[in-house]
Amino acid sequence: MWTVAKNTWEKGLTYAYRDRKNKKRNFRALWIQRINAAARLEDLSYSKLMGLIHKAGIEINRKVLADLAMNNPEAFKAIVEKAKKA
Repeated sequence: MWTVAKNTWEKGLTYAYRDRKNKKRNFRALWIQRINAAARLEDLSYSKLMGLIHKAGIEINRKVLADLAMNNPEAFKAIVEKAKKA
């Protein structure tokens, strides 16, 4: 019985490690989808928007940008306008 329990516990550690990595991957994909949806409302694709943001030197990560796109569209629009002007 002890061996079965130990093997199950070790396998659980493997799953936990794997799923912590998958969680990061899934959230990044979600943020990209949200940014893309908001960018399409501004007549831009996700990749073009991110290119403009980097070119303009705006230091903002995808997590914050996605949150702005969802909860504060005016701020998101202001970032898009600033990126377009640069």
